[in-house]
Amino acid sequence: MAGGKENATYQLLIAVDQAIRVRVGRLGEFVFVPGYYVYTGSARRGMTSRLKRHLARDKRLRWHIDYLLASPHVTVVDVRILDQSECEANQRIAGMIPVPGFGASDCTAGCGAHLVCLDRVRGKA
Repeated sequence: MAGGKENATYQLLIAVDQAIRVRVGRLGEFVFVPGYYVYTGSARRGMTSRLKRHLARDKRLRWHIDYLLASPHVTVVDVRILDQSECEANQRIAGMIPVPGFGASDCTAGCGAHLVCLDRVRGKA
């Protein structure tokens, strides 16, 4: 998947097929509308293992993204590996932040969140 790159950034294109209510760890409970979302993350080591973990349904819920991906109404439809920083890649995605702080616990660039909801027209919401 990642060709052995260390410190790589990845993005998951996520489809939500119906409105769902998800408790996202300590952030609280949120409603995710149908549509497409992009989650941007990084793996300091073990990119392939990290992505396999994200794509697995049966796992311990550890990161914010795990809570969203645990829903049966959520599917990862594409994975991209990028050579830019996590925050730089995230800031290039146009859309709205559905959950402030989601995936951005270690963000130092003021992203607001590393999950972005794309234009709802794409999701036919």
